[in-house]
Amino acid sequence: MHEVIDALKALGLHGMASAWPEVLGTARMKSLNHEAVLHQLIKAETAQREVRSMAYQMGAARFPAHRDLAGFEFAQANVDEALVRSLHTAKFIEAAHNAVLIGGPGTGKTVVA
Repeated sequence: MHEVIDALKALGLHGMASAWPEVLGTARMKSLNHEAVLHQLIKAETAQREVRSMAYQMGAARFPAHRDLAGFEFAQANVDEALVRSLHTAKFIEAAHNAVLIGGPGTGKTVVA
């Protein structure tokens, strides 16, 4: 088993390497064919590459820390919480409307966006 994991890592397929033991166990229990096993490994590799890409992009953007709407302090930023939560649903996109965030520096526009 370690030979396969080492080979996958040598090829730069770290998502497949980390998923290999679980996929192999599932394949043995459910008698999956080779095509199904390969499909699961490809899905694992794709997911891991997306995570790494997002982490890279967040680092490249030089955000000081990860922020999301759950941890946003509406009272401190002095913004309309109901409006922001409404924008979070992204229904304005379906209606083909724009959203413009206006405010001074440090008021939370980037975090809300």
